[in-house]
Amino acid sequence: MDSQLKKGLLEGCVLATIRDEESYGYKIISQISPYVDISESTLYPILKRLEASGAVSVHNRLYNGRLRKYYRITDKGRERLDEFYRDMEQLMSIYRFLQN
Repeated sequence: MDSQLKKGLLEGCVLATIRDEESYGYKIISQISPYVDISESTLYPILKRLEASGAVSVHNRLYNGRLRKYYRITDKGRERLDEFYRDMEQLMSIYRFLQN
């Protein structure tokens, strides 16, 4: 798969995962990995890009004596996710065309 396409798809998956509730890295990976191959070395750069663009906000919370980063989608992230869904509709239309 084209790396740029996969990057965009993974960003959409991350935003969709935290759409309804904030989450942390390991949990995000466990929710996405049944559908797509993703590792920590792939996820954390995506989260940093999403944070830098304002699509997610981050805060630390103490968990079992350690600080854990929690990621929450922002309004900008929701707009980006809506755009992702529109792009996916177009991609699925192309896929159906190719199947004929």
